[in-house]
Amino acid sequence: MLIDDFLPRFDFRESHAIAIRAPSAVILDCVQRQRAQDDPLVRLAIRIRETPARWLGRSNRPPLDLGDFTFLGRDADQSLAFGLIGAFWQSDYGLVEIHSADAFCRIDNNDVCQLVMGFDVQTNGRGESILTTETRVFCPTPAVWRKFAPYWYVIRPVSGLIRRRMLARIRREAESPVRIERQS
Repeated sequence: MLIDDFLPRFDFRESHAIAIRAPSAVILDCVQRQRAQDDPLVRLAIRIRETPARWLGRSNRPPLDLGDFTFLGRDADQSLAFGLIGAFWQSDYGLVEIHSADAFCRIDNNDVCQLVMGFDVQTNGRGESILTTETRVFCPTPAVWRKFAPYWYVIRPVSGLIRRRMLARIRREAESPVRIERQS
């Protein structure tokens, strides 16, 4: 999986999967079009997460979305990966701007975490593709680990809900007859 190229070592991990009746290329194209803001429940969860930073005047940025991640790469029609670097436990996420996969790999900041969200598609032999999303987080020091761990355990259930809803949206789009007609 492509995620292994960008974050082979990690401290935290979450994974979810869904069966989809569509070709892997179509599925990964759907993944790349996803926006968290398209889902009202996810939009609400992000708004709640970001409220303290807005109330404290620490952030006036648009809500966090896949567009904030750096596209790290796509391995044909098998996998793709997005990266994010930050002090995620901070009210404003403490994001570090990165513009390329190379910059993601060369980050030299021991005060932030590296996060990779990967998507991998495998066929199951029954005419379905299995789309798996995996999120990994690497903490470069024990101090960063201690700051991130409580945040992870609080946010993980919501993160899982967001991922599962994203997978369901991807399946609906990939299996949609409207999408198939547009491709013809």
